[in-house]
Amino acid sequence: MIVNVLQEELIEYAKTIGIDKIGFTSAAPFIELKNLLRRQQELNFQSGFEESDIEKRTEPTLLLEEAQSIIAIAIAYPSRMKNAPKGKRGERRGIFCRASWGMDYHTVLREKLALLEAFLQEKVPHAKMRSMVDTGELSDRAVAERAGIGWSAKNCSIITPEFGSYVYLGEMITNIPFAPDEPITDQCGDCTLCIDVCPTGAIVQAGQLNSNRCVAFLTQTKGFLPDEFRTKIGNRIYGCDTCQTVCPKNKGKLNWLHDSFKPDPEIAKPLLEPLLTISNKDFKAKFGYISGSWRGKKPIQRNAIIALAHFKEESALPKLIEVLQNDERPVIRGTAAWAIGKMGVVDAKEILQVALQKEQDPEVIIEIEKGLAFLAQK
Repeated sequence: MIVNVLQEELIEYAKTIGIDKIGFTSAAPFIELKNLLRRQQELNFQSGFEESDIEKRTEPTLLLEEAQSIIAIAIAYPSRMKNAPKGKRGERRGIFCRASWGMDYHTVLREKLALLEAFLQEKVPHAKMRSMVDTGELSDRAVAERAGIGWSAKNCSIITPEFGSYVYLGEMITNIPFAPDEPITDQCGDCTLCIDVCPTGAIVQAGQLNSNRCVAFLTQTKGFLPDEFRTKIGNRIYGCDTCQTVCPKNKGKLNWLHDSFKPDPEIAKPLLEPLLTISNKDFKAKFGYISGSWRGKKPIQRNAIIALAHFKEESALPKLIEVLQNDERPVIRGTAAWAIGKMGVVDAKEILQVALQKEQDPEVIIEIEKGLAFLAQK
């Protein structure tokens, strides 16, 4: 089959299976990205979640020896929630980032890529392919940029003209020599809103992110959250959208396109207090299908405790005391102690002093002392 005809057929087929954008690029090395990643490693700006081997991240032929092309796909997700519940005193709510609304995008995009693979295999029996979404070696954004899906913005997202930056990305390496698309010219202009409003200053400069300061990364860590960030995350319990929501290119991009990504408001904006004592079984049953559950319940619970302290939600005190006294995990006990002190509720000093007498974990003791220090300042 003539390749350009196959390419047109693949583009049309992609539309029928719910892929919003598809682009093509060569399997040539990503030279500029390689230099950038080396610099990121030197500065210790990487999160640790990504592939550590820079060569694998930038040399497609290391992943598929006969690689000639890379197919990039993008699927849009909602930027707003319909019928979003509002938190109030006694019923405070957390928020999952938009990329975690609805079905886990890894599952959805892998299914789409599997369909594309089957389509190509039928047309070209000798075709070789390797697909990946997010957790693969290649940089989804670098591939999408070179394949003309969108431009790489100052907030380190890919922005598409049609859907803004609210898109999931995936790619397929193949030995089929497709014609490459032209990259889209950067359209950020002089705007620096995303840099200016980043809660933790994680966007060091246009296109450079210190992942270790990024709220989206911090909410996924499992240890104690460093003190300087506890007042920055607000009621975010997974991820952060600030650098997207302020972007002028995202204005009016609602993207209510796919049923699989339409959020359940009670999942996307859950009540905080029930999260503190939810069982593993109930957590998996309720949140297991969204991407924000991948690290388990511990980071979510820790963030929920911090959010309750942010709101100074005194009705949560009984649950916080229960966690402080009974939870087996030092991070959760210690964060609860910090929150009780931060909230400055009645009897907080006595509660923390009793806990201090019983506690044996040195890190939890430090957190109890932080809570007592808050009370001493009042």
